[in-house]
Amino acid sequence: MDELDQEQIALLKKAFEAFDREKTGSISTDMVGEILRMLEHPVDDDILQEILDEVDADGSGELEFEEFVMLAARFLVDEEDAEAMQQELREAFRLYDKEGNGYITTVVLREILKELDDKITSEELDMMIEEIDSDGSGTVDFDEFMEVMTGGD
Repeated sequence: MDELDQEQIALLKKAFEAFDREKTGSISTDMVGEILRMLEHPVDDDILQEILDEVDADGSGELEFEEFVMLAARFLVDEEDAEAMQQELREAFRLYDKEGNGYITTVVLREILKELDDKITSEELDMMIEEIDSDGSGTVDFDEFMEVMTGGD
């Protein structure tokens, strides 16, 4: 529970208690997807089931609060990491966008990618640049830059 702050834990506690109608101290694993949606963290059913199998080690079909927090922390912490990464990439983009035009050239992007992976071939670079600069403008805006750097979610 170390990864979450007190506010997040309190929010999870409220959600957990709302679904623990019988006040047994546990909730059905069937309700977890609904709770995560309610907390604006919808999760693909297959991924959720995989994580539930891991967290509900005894296979009881019930999660105690601590187990629920362990499960929810994966989604909440991942989101914070994603936000931090986006902020770092925005800062990096700003450094390369020296004129502040809101874009960098594909030449600069090529240099960045080559710097990050010195084993990348010219052909691979060409393919990536061609894919990201589909209009052939020779420029890449921040959203396109994010897509290249994060693998395009």
